[in-house]
Amino acid sequence: MDIKQLKDYLDSLARSLKNDDRRLMNARLKSLISVFPFNEYEYALMFLLDKRVIGFEEYEKLRNNYVSSNRYLDLYGLAPRIFGEIWGHEHIKDLDGRFIKPDKSIDPEYAGQYDLLIEDVRVELKAARAINTKVRGNLVSKALQYVSSEPFWMNFQQIKFDVSDIFIFVGVWADEIVYWALSNNEVKNNKYLSHQHRGGIEYQIGITDKNIADFNKYRVSASELANKVIEIAKRDL
Repeated sequence: MDIKQLKDYLDSLARSLKNDDRRLMNARLKSLISVFPFNEYEYALMFLLDKRVIGFEEYEKLRNNYVSSNRYLDLYGLAPRIFGEIWGHEHIKDLDGRFIKPDKSIDPEYAGQYDLLIEDVRVELKAARAINTKVRGNLVSKALQYVSSEPFWMNFQQIKFDVSDIFIFVGVWADEIVYWALSNNEVKNNKYLSHQHRGGIEYQIGITDKNIADFNKYRVSASELANKVIEIAKRDL
């Protein structure tokens, strides 16, 4: 269940209200001021509960259905740096303890050039969230589920070459996380690579609904990510 399906469901419940109650609910929703976590959906549910259109058991089922379908939605609310560097790095380390954060005691020449290290393989991590290109608003409102037919876009930015051996791209949807592992050369020669800024030294790769199939050959499961990174490094180095 996505946000549109939730809204449609609440609208269908509202139609069973008495006319006066339905008009009152619509009027209050139009003038509602939302402050997290109190928003239009919370208000509508409380109104419907108060009018006994739904019971608490039905509310719990609805809540569980929505939460299970959007278990990564909270990641859309993170600031870019927190999402990419703090959450992203810790997430990969949690997948396999062999991923470690390097420092000068491990690599005397380390000065932040790459993000993670695994068995002497230097790893650069890039994370992006899939957003609906047809929707305006904040990132949370643009979030999509993986099976959605809506057009999406995610941008892997600040790509620099020859400072890492392997790139891990992490794509986040509201209900799924996808991993791609590419060698430095595979990123450097990727046909979707472009300059992030004119004349700059940083590059970007955009993955969309139109080209995601071209990245299937780089896709790897969470459980096999560490082994795949090591395998690619041994193959290409």
